[in-house]
Amino acid sequence: MPKGSPELTKARKEEIISACEALYQTMSFKEITIKEIAGYTSFTRTSIYNYFETKEEIFLALLEREYNLWVTELENIYQRSSLTRDGFADILARSVANRPQLLKILSMNHYDMEENSRKENLVGMKKAYGKAIKLVAECLEKFFPGEDADSFIYVFFPFMFGIYPYSVVTDRQREAMSDADVEFKYMSVYEITKKCIQTLLKGENHE
Repeated sequence: MPKGSPELTKARKEEIISACEALYQTMSFKEITIKEIAGYTSFTRTSIYNYFETKEEIFLALLEREYNLWVTELENIYQRSSLTRDGFADILARSVANRPQLLKILSMNHYDMEENSRKENLVGMKKAYGKAIKLVAECLEKFFPGEDADSFIYVFFPFMFGIYPYSVVTDRQREAMSDADVEFKYMSVYEITKKCIQTLLKGENHE
């Protein structure tokens, strides 16, 4: 990595990550290359390799950024004095709906990103991921003492990997479902997430 202040290095990495994010709005993971990313930055393709060894590392950094943004929202939820189960389902679902980029990355090529990134990069993302898990668990413990936080976590976080493809569909996908005679009720990110949270928090002792 070239010499420079930590602040300068961080700023350069952020520029590269933001370029990747911009491209991901209209291009698929497979279509995006280091060359494409370089075209959206002030760097050459070669100079990007001073900061990220693979395209997957850039996407992993974008995922880490998204988790950290979500963590900020989760911290705000935790600061509430109290929440009903329906209120918690609403506010947590809205925080997830605010992170479409997070959901999109989770649903696509997640294994490839982790497999093709250096361990230090992976650890950074896992720290952000771990903060999100910890905060959701702490919210459950604060607002609903006695709730089985572990069971909630082990259902909700894997569930997040499937939110995007179930709620964001193309016209072509809708037509294919119709042609296949598959009846399916499409729901928004907020609707499907809130429904899941309500189901997880609903039990015999909470009726």
